[in-house]
Amino acid sequence: MPKKTKRTTLKKRILKISSIVIGFGLLLLLLFFFSIKAGLFGKLPDKELLINIKNAQATEIVDEKGENIGFLYRSYRSNIEFESLPQHLIDALVATEDARFFEHSGIDYRSLVRVLLKTVILQDRSSGGGSTISQQLAKNLFPREYSNRLEIIPIKIKEAIIATRLEKIYSKEELLTLYLNTVSFPDNTFGIEAASQTFFNKSVHNLTLEESAILVGSLKATYTYNPRIFPENSIERRNIVLSQMLKYDKISEELYQNTIEKEITLDYHPVKADEGIAPYFREQVRLELIKWAEEYEKETGNAIDIYGDGLKIQTTLNKKMQLYAESAMKTHMQNLQKAFEQNWGNLAPWKKKAVYEQYIKRSHHYKALINAGKSEEEIQKVLNEKKQMQVFDWSGSDVQTMSVIDSIQHSLKTLQAGFLAMEPKTGAIKTWIGGIDFEYFKYDHVSQSRRQVGSTFKPFVYLTALENGVKPCDYFPARAVAYENLEGWKPTNSDGKDYSYINVTMQEALRKSMNTVSVKILDEIGISSVLDFAKKVGINSDLPEVASIALGTAELTMLELATAYTSFLNDGKATKPYFIMKITNASGEVLADFKPEAEYDQAFSALNQEMIVNMMQEVVNSGTASRLRWRYKLKNDIAGKTGTTQNNRDGWFVGLLPNLVTVSWTGSDNGSIGFRSTAIGQGANSALPIFGLWLQKMNADASLNQYSRSQFEPLSNKAVRLMDCPPIKEDGFFKKLFTNPDKEKIEKFDEDGEENNGLFKKIKKLFKKDW
Repeated sequence: MPKKTKRTTLKKRILKISSIVIGFGLLLLLLFFFSIKAGLFGKLPDKELLINIKNAQATEIVDEKGENIGFLYRSYRSNIEFESLPQHLIDALVATEDARFFEHSGIDYRSLVRVLLKTVILQDRSSGGGSTISQQLAKNLFPREYSNRLEIIPIKIKEAIIATRLEKIYSKEELLTLYLNTVSFPDNTFGIEAASQTFFNKSVHNLTLEESAILVGSLKATYTYNPRIFPENSIERRNIVLSQMLKYDKISEELYQNTIEKEITLDYHPVKADEGIAPYFREQVRLELIKWAEEYEKETGNAIDIYGDGLKIQTTLNKKMQLYAESAMKTHMQNLQKAFEQNWGNLAPWKKKAVYEQYIKRSHHYKALINAGKSEEEIQKVLNEKKQMQVFDWSGSDVQTMSVIDSIQHSLKTLQAGFLAMEPKTGAIKTWIGGIDFEYFKYDHVSQSRRQVGSTFKPFVYLTALENGVKPCDYFPARAVAYENLEGWKPTNSDGKDYSYINVTMQEALRKSMNTVSVKILDEIGISSVLDFAKKVGINSDLPEVASIALGTAELTMLELATAYTSFLNDGKATKPYFIMKITNASGEVLADFKPEAEYDQAFSALNQEMIVNMMQEVVNSGTASRLRWRYKLKNDIAGKTGTTQNNRDGWFVGLLPNLVTVSWTGSDNGSIGFRSTAIGQGANSALPIFGLWLQKMNADASLNQYSRSQFEPLSNKAVRLMDCPPIKEDGFFKKLFTNPDKEKIEKFDEDGEENNGLFKKIKKLFKKDW
């Protein structure tokens, strides 16, 4: 065959294969597009939902008695009408964000081609994003939720489909108004009216050309172009907006030149979009509603818009109890923060470069400057420059003059807190405080934060022992022991007293929160028995299989700890928490009714329940939590347990009323920063006062007597007999004679508890007797 013919055949084959590949690729793209449109990658909002956006009815959240505690809605409440928007604001927005806005139908194909050519082929990121105002509006109305970058592609296509649907429903003027009412501006400000009030202390219709350009310019990157933090960046971006307006004949050359010469003048008054009670709880309700709405639609075929359908969500929260808890937390935390800072003085760890530098490099500030190509010297100059900043402060002044480094140090030193109260019989949540201020600190310490729980774990060790045959009046040596098979680990008691010849009962050990005895009880019963018991009372976290678990090295959420403690007041059965009672639509029709979930199986006997609760009552009456009696003058029936973790990083208090389980926690979000002094950082001082102040307020409100004035059942005769013994017993004469208190006592820790079973256990106990 001639070479020419061969070449022609080869070309045809390549062309044919290329055509098949391209055709197949286009077919896959079409299938991909239609699968997204069909909802295989997540349901798209239908026409009814999109129509409802403009006339959306906010979802109301109420407490157990129907009292309002807040709303759920898509956009900031101070919405403005199109007539209130100055023409130069509209011109600035369109000229900068979407020059062909009034020409396209939701997608600007010319811009898309430009972005693809420049970004993908020429690797030029300066070409912009290619999203129209309508597409950005779709993103604002239906925020992106994704776990990896691959999900961005279907999300972008979904936004384009939504944009075209919005264009068919609303006029261009309505779309602009919706966009400006929902878009995010710097400092977590939503909507143009809120941004105008925040940065210039005026309503939107009074904005000047320069001010409009500043706000529109910030939309490209709300942090990088924040006029308060980076005025130079903001001026540069403002001038780009003005140049776009000049380019499209929206302003004259003279006006352009006059405006770009101006410096930025702010009148900063931050506007809070969502003030109200129980913000962390309301966020938890919102997240639960998202899941419920998806399940409801699968079951019924009816879509629910949790932000715009005018739903009414009745929760288990008690508004009064929540208000008292928030007031107690704020009162205490202001004082604790002051004591914390004064106690550290000039040795404050948050001021050490080794501590704060890592946080600087993780910050948006640092990354933005790196991306801008700034040198380290230039970055340090910017980071140390003093500016007005909006930061949390107990003084009540949100705006302070400080550098970026100052603000990071300020954040590091800020103590956090959490408080939770739930009914033990039903699991109904009555109060929920996830942090000190939701606006600044979104992280929820009730449901998200896993912290070592310290001595609040000891009652579970003691209960396991009771279930395994250890008697309340069994005596344990209080003296510290070094465990040779645990690398010489030697747990000691926080009071520093000499217990060389002292033996104590379980009640006495718990009353004084004695670490030495907790470990010896664990040695008696074995680690695995405690881990098994913890699962039975609702602790599902992975627990460390180590001896130090007796001292609370387990990391749990507050919610998990509270769930476990419900078993102490519910016949040995833990109760699952719940917080939504009923969901009704705008017409009053009940869409869902929720009841307490099935309890866990009984984990321990009624006899052991009354004995452990009685031991915890003694913790309050005369033990580590006794300040509830002598400082807060509380005469209520209370059982409790304090807890403090290593280096005073966490302070805990579990407070049990006959009809309520409460958990209080305080600490720093930075694990390397704890209290300098145990006197200040211990749970009795750092966490317990929230409970104390809260219960004082509860006592003054007769409508809450069912919780505050309830009483524990008296001990049964059997429990009285089993617990009737002196709390302390000294070693006898002969044992003292052969004991050298100055010599370190060394033993082997029995991790499985097997050596303490059967005959060996009896012999061992025999030798423990006081001869």
